[in-house]
Order: sequence, then structure tokens, then C-alpha cells
Amino acid sequence: MSDHILYHNPRCSKSRGALELLEARGVQPTVIRYLETPPDAEELARLLARLGISPRQLLRTGEEEYRTLGLADASLSDAELIAAMVAHPRLIERPIFISGDRAVIGRPPEKVLELLP
Repeated sequence: MSDHILYHNPRCSKSRGALELLEARGVQPTVIRYLETPPDAEELARLLARLGISPRQLLRTGEEEYRTLGLADASLSDAELIAAMVAHPRLIERPIFISGDRAVIGRPPEKVLELLP
């Protein structure tokens, strides 16, 4: 696996834009289509550590699953939120670009460039 990884949803314009920006700069990341091969709880926890954010900050609050699972409930633990994202990967914000031991959410897509030399 390369030093550059992109958690990607090809149906998302922001995700496509991030990939195009990286490729235009000669970066060919390992692309993980996370809806097809979602991260497990351990990988998601490592990803959150690289991002330096809480599980709640990685949730896509506009998704139907967010409402139906009651994820706005502030009493839910980090483990419960991670479990919800593992079971319903559409809840994971995208795209996520990893370079070495750092990561960033590509919103806007230009944020991925912050991790390039």
C-alpha cells in the first residue's frame, strides 16, 4: 500500500475533485472505495486518531441513517458512534486523504493539498 490513501466515493463530487487534484500533482493514492470495503472499528479508530477528531465530527449528519439511528443523541459513546459508522459507512464524511501518519477530510477538496510537500 502506498504512503497516500484516499477513502473515496466516486459518486461524490468532492471526492472526485480531491482525487483529480492529487492526480494533477502526480500523486497516485491507493483508492479505498469505503462504501464497498468499509473500515472496521479498529481501522476507523486509527483514522480518527490521524485526523485528530472525535467520531461525532466524522459523521455525515444529513444522511437518513443519522436520523433513523438517533445519532444526534449526545449521550452516545464514541464506541457506539464508531459502530454505527462501521455498520453504515454512508455516515462517514468523505473524502479522507491520508499521507504518512497524517490525514485530512477533503472538504473542500483543496484541503488534501495541505498534506503534500
